[in-house]
Amino acid sequence: MKYTVITGASSGIGYETALAFAARGKNLIIVARRLDKLEELKSKIQDSHSDVDVIIRTSDLSDTANSYKHYENLKEYQVETWINNAGLGESSSVSDQSLEKVESMLRLNIESLTILSTLFVRDYSHVEGTQLINVSSALGYATYIGGITYSASKYFVSAFTEGLAKELELKSAKMKAKVLAPAVTETEFEKTAQDVEEFDYKNFMPMYHTAKQMAGFMMELYDNDKVVGIVDESYNFNLRDQIYPILGV
Repeated sequence: MKYTVITGASSGIGYETALAFAARGKNLIIVARRLDKLEELKSKIQDSHSDVDVIIRTSDLSDTANSYKHYENLKEYQVETWINNAGLGESSSVSDQSLEKVESMLRLNIESLTILSTLFVRDYSHVEGTQLINVSSALGYATYIGGITYSASKYFVSAFTEGLAKELELKSAKMKAKVLAPAVTETEFEKTAQDVEEFDYKNFMPMYHTAKQMAGFMMELYDNDKVVGIVDESYNFNLRDQIYPILGV
């Protein structure tokens, strides 16, 4: 029994990605804070794919100590693909941003992602067919005024994952590391980033993708040998080799 782990699976891209992997018959370990949403997702998957095993794990990965606990609690399962999708946003100027919120964002977007990636690489880099996919952002390649700290956190995700992909290649490892970089996507992201009750994408965003579309792009990246799957300024999805310069090779 092999499993695909998806963090941040209770909504948005993580939710739709779980459905996409289930449609391929992949067993799942779905991770998020909200148990009710995970149970809803498990029920939806098993209604259509009764042969797919779905394991639920609740964890708040904005507390980095939980990252270690979460990984240790999955030791009994054989993991084929690990997707670090959980993330937080912050839409305000640096002078106005909430430092409490920023601290949580940095712990989740950077620290927990790095911890989970490292532990997975240590245990599975020699295993044929394994993949690590970290979800960054198009803002991990272009700084956004009004969300500089968020952009910077995603720059880390992009640079870390691209560098890791090259490191694995140089070591002739069997694991592939990849980075997905969405642009604006219709999820709960803007509500939490802006601290609002609702956010109407149709009225406020001239262009965006649905979470289901982004899950489709995730599967394209999964199926391909390219390192980066990125949405460009025209909202086209592109598969690319490393974008950041690689030194020390």
